[in-house]
Amino acid sequence: MKTVAGIDLGTQSMKVFVYDFEQKKAVASASCPVDIISENDGTREQKTEWYDNALKHCFTNIPKEIRDTICALGVSGHQHGFVPLDADGKALYNVKLWNDTSTAEECKILTDKIGGDKKVIAEICNLMLPGFTAPKIFWLKRHKPELFAKLKYIMLPHDYINFKLTGEYVMEYGDTSGTALFNSAKRVWSKKVCSIIDPKLEDLLPKLIESDAPAGKVTQAIAAELGIPAGIPVSSGGGDNMMGAIGTGTVEDGFLTMSMGTSGTLYGYCDKPLSDPQNGLSGFCSSTGGWLPLLCTMNCTVITEEVRGLFNLEVKEFDKVAETAPIGANGVVVLPFLNGERTPNLPNGRASITGLTLANTSRENICRAAMESAVFAMRGGLEAFRKLGFKPKEIRLIGGGSKSRLWRQIAADILNLPVKLPVSNEAAALGAAVQALWCYKNLSGEKVSIAKLCAEHVLIDSENIVSPKPENVKQYDAAYAEYIKNLNAVMPMYV
Repeated sequence: MKTVAGIDLGTQSMKVFVYDFEQKKAVASASCPVDIISENDGTREQKTEWYDNALKHCFTNIPKEIRDTICALGVSGHQHGFVPLDADGKALYNVKLWNDTSTAEECKILTDKIGGDKKVIAEICNLMLPGFTAPKIFWLKRHKPELFAKLKYIMLPHDYINFKLTGEYVMEYGDTSGTALFNSAKRVWSKKVCSIIDPKLEDLLPKLIESDAPAGKVTQAIAAELGIPAGIPVSSGGGDNMMGAIGTGTVEDGFLTMSMGTSGTLYGYCDKPLSDPQNGLSGFCSSTGGWLPLLCTMNCTVITEEVRGLFNLEVKEFDKVAETAPIGANGVVVLPFLNGERTPNLPNGRASITGLTLANTSRENICRAAMESAVFAMRGGLEAFRKLGFKPKEIRLIGGGSKSRLWRQIAADILNLPVKLPVSNEAAALGAAVQALWCYKNLSGEKVSIAKLCAEHVLIDSENIVSPKPENVKQYDAAYAEYIKNLNAVMPMYV
């Protein structure tokens, strides 16, 4: 048996997924929770030692006879985080995460110094948002200057795992394009942004490698620690969305993946640069050689989990309760900004429930409105895709929300597209494994396209395809207009 392993560092847990590429089936997996440091000022942080411990825990819990079959590794990690290391490879400070909004002031300073939003977009194909890496680096310089002075390595979470496995300091284009230090259209570092943060910053940045290239090979030391073969290749890896695109087969024009997890994302593959930052569509590169325009909201299943807890409902009970309410929840509207928000850009935003009357105040309406709110933000991203000439064919849905039959129908109706489910519910881990297989085959002299590998290894559940219902689509057009009206009314409170 020959296998490849995908390592998926998520916001709340790490998973290791071992895939038999000859028999086309998963043979083992293990996971470990990862804690989060949360503060009222928007701080969301983790520690590198938590990642180290989770990595060891996961591999230890995979049988040794299976670990011995691993031929290559691939790593997926949550995007935009900042892992600051010193010259000895030790963490100088906590890892600031994608959902950390404490850097809003740094974003404003950087935007003003660059010359405003339009010049920022021209420079990095994105707005300067708190979720991105650049303001986190600037935050360290402003708030912890003694630590910044010792900074040697600037890494994203998946790069840190690559570094731990191989000892090599590299980045690939997909995850790099989410740093706000990089022009994704030209595929080059932004000298302007780097120099504004610090004149020496560009010299600290890693070598960039192509998506099909290895990040390095597993060292003897880490092989002994994890009980895996030494010398096997570690692929370039990528951000969780980039790996999710591979794991759902979104590697060709027209396919869109929507992830409904802690955050909500909608992204599609393009063979040319595509972005509309003013409407929330970030200009990212893919981890397959193309581009991956992406919309991200910071609040998706977060809002439904909080509402579910408020009413003391189990997951299946929550769906049943929400299903009894009509489309549009009888006028109840939820704005789900519990974590602040990235799209729209409201780092200081707060959640609210509006439209309540004596006639419609019920848990049924509030539950349904919470579910609808998570998809309404995605619709804005889909409209931005269409305006730029992207012609969507279907949605491939992943994340915790994809398990809900009701949510799948809501998504199909609001977006007016068929919704399909990949067979594997571990899209990012599978994507990392397939990218590892791509790297392994290339190194073995077998040149094969990533599209061909996805066609062979990414399966779609043909029995659970959900199509939009014309009457529902019409009703959701009206409900979406009401959502936008409420959003526009409260936005000035949080700007």
